[in-house]
Amino acid sequence: MTTKEEAHEAVRTLLAYLEGPEAVSREGLLDTPKRVIESWDEIFAGYNMDASDLLQATFNAEGYDGIVLLRNIEFTSTCEHHLQPFRGRAHVGYIPVERIVGISKLARILELHARRLQNQERFTKGIADELVRELQPLGAAVIIEATHGCMQCRGVAKQQAIMTTSAMRGVFFDRPEARAELMQLIQQPNL
Repeated sequence: MTTKEEAHEAVRTLLAYLEGPEAVSREGLLDTPKRVIESWDEIFAGYNMDASDLLQATFNAEGYDGIVLLRNIEFTSTCEHHLQPFRGRAHVGYIPVERIVGISKLARILELHARRLQNQERFTKGIADELVRELQPLGAAVIIEATHGCMQCRGVAKQQAIMTTSAMRGVFFDRPEARAELMQLIQQPNL
């Protein structure tokens, strides 16, 4: 396991690469290694979180068998290929069988995955897989729309490009009418 001091030294090395050896002694950069590692501890906190813990507290569904959907959940994650941010919104839904989960847990499971180095496809799939594993619903669906820093500030430099990914499980995959109802709910106007 790498120590904090080793991580600080790695940041100093990167600063010297970017700005030259004098970077490590420039006043504005003296505390940068510490600040970078502190920010990364927060940005990548998902490695210290467990979906089973987050989704453990469930409630009796009391016969509810419709779609449970939390939409327009904003997030920021980090692209594992370029260490650039990608941000957007997610729509997370499921159809319960016997148990429901508190609404904040849907946002928290998204955060668990967002706070790791990611690609959007694995991010989307991971959330859906966690819902299926922990809740055993009739269906689970995750749709993510995001803009990617690696597309905006380098390479093709496309500012308005939005990538959309989806993961459909159970009835959302098998039954077009369930998927259509989900999409209709997602497209409802905001409050």
